[in-house]
Amino acid sequence: MRSINIHEAKTHLSRLVAQAAKGEPFVIAKAGKPLVKVMALEAPAPGEMRRLGFMLGDIDVPDDFDSMGAAEIQRLFAGGT
Repeated sequence: MRSINIHEAKTHLSRLVAQAAKGEPFVIAKAGKPLVKVMALEAPAPGEMRRLGFMLGDIDVPDDFDSMGAAEIQRLFAGGT
């Protein structure tokens, strides 16, 4: 793994990050002493991550969902018993 001094890393950061993202990690060093390792994250591919609809078929939402408990809520806010 190659070592890049901090000044060179600042000068060429965009290029170095692009290379790291492609799988070419590198170490940033200051005065010859390694400080940090820069490497690509192991994130899921864009098509792998699905959030919307992930529980489709696992739960049922009743048709009256928006009005469920309306009488109880009204009673609590109106101060009734």
